[in-house]
Amino acid sequence: MTSQESLPVAVIGAGPVGLAAAANLLERGLEPLVFEAGPAVGATIRQWGHVRVFSTWKYNLDPASVRLLERHGWEAPRPTALPYGSQIVSEYLEPLAATPELKDRIRTGSRVVAVTRQGMDKGRSQGRDSAPFLLRIGHDGGQVTEVLARAVIDTSGTWSSPAPLGSSGLAVPGEAEARAAGLVTGPLPDVSAGGFAGRRTLVIGSGHSAANMVLDLARVARANPGTEVLWAIRAATPARAYGGGDADQLPARGQLGARLRTAVESGAVRLLTSFHTASIDVRGDALTVHAADGRSVSVDRVIPATGFRPDLAMLSELLLDLDPAVEAPKALGPLIDPDFHSCGTVPAHGARILEQPEKDFYLAGMKSYGRAPTFLMATGYEQVRSIAAALAGDTAAADAVELELPETGVCSTSVPDDAGDAAADACCSAPMPVPVTIGFATGLQHGRSSEPADV
Repeated sequence: MTSQESLPVAVIGAGPVGLAAAANLLERGLEPLVFEAGPAVGATIRQWGHVRVFSTWKYNLDPASVRLLERHGWEAPRPTALPYGSQIVSEYLEPLAATPELKDRIRTGSRVVAVTRQGMDKGRSQGRDSAPFLLRIGHDGGQVTEVLARAVIDTSGTWSSPAPLGSSGLAVPGEAEARAAGLVTGPLPDVSAGGFAGRRTLVIGSGHSAANMVLDLARVARANPGTEVLWAIRAATPARAYGGGDADQLPARGQLGARLRTAVESGAVRLLTSFHTASIDVRGDALTVHAADGRSVSVDRVIPATGFRPDLAMLSELLLDLDPAVEAPKALGPLIDPDFHSCGTVPAHGARILEQPEKDFYLAGMKSYGRAPTFLMATGYEQVRSIAAALAGDTAAADAVELELPETGVCSTSVPDDAGDAAADACCSAPMPVPVTIGFATGLQHGRSSEPADV
């Protein structure tokens, strides 16, 4: 057995919250070691790099990470600008990962496939807290290694585990075949890149990710005759997707809802309400989507915007206490229930709320919210600041969590480039900070809303 004090703190995931965790650990004199499954930092954000976020740069940056960057001459982007996902990567995450302090502490192409305790399975309790963690890592090229750690912070997110199309929480017949054939796309595809012009596309979901896709497809349709856009939601009305319009605290989000309503009312988008997907028939390069009430539509592509859920398989040998519905840490579950909380009404929380029966293991970032759609990037930054303080033994700092959020926190926008600066300036005149939501809407079961929310 190895002494824990000499070991690093393992961070799973090199997105904004994972790198923020590393920066905060360094400030606390702890040694971070970051594992990223993708080929580069920010691998998930790169997949939606064409999407512009609602929140300005001022609220997308982790304070500890900024302090680290500024020591090396980094200049922050204009604080009132609304960045694209690709800019978050190129102007923030890549420079952060390249700092001398972090560049040798990040392992890309390294997927954590299991976390356990050295020499112990889940059923053994005696001496468990004093045993180091053992992480099994699968590397690009097929090599498998094992690494020991004194603590583990899992910020791996939920992007790799999209929710199925079935409203009962299960994949519908034919869905796996359609996904394998590429006829059901991944989340948030860049529809302007090709493959959608002149075709008939169905978007399923009612959150902001769905709204973005519907409006992006409508733009493609205007420039390419023969392109058709269908939008299916489980609700009986699209009122939730339309949002507050001019009354929205975030002008960019208000514009999104207003433009979505116009697209539907003008006939540019065909809306299907109360549509519960029951099955999919694949026929060559097209497919027919059947609803539970007997309706069916034939389309060329389906874009799923039904949310995400956490992949907990790699944690099966750890002692976890999770909310049975949202699969978040049990103490956090009631605080983020979307039936009662929007992004801005979730209270600030840190290590004490996130701690697990498995001592020194923490879920953080989008992964900590499980199936709930209310996660904000700024919330993740405060989580890992508190966790780093707790691991360093500074209980007072770990418990002193502070975060002020607006009730209208959202994350992405299809506002055209020429409207971005005006929206950003208006956004920043609000009395409260406007953090960005990173992570995407989740379809909830167990009596909660099954409609995705903010993306």
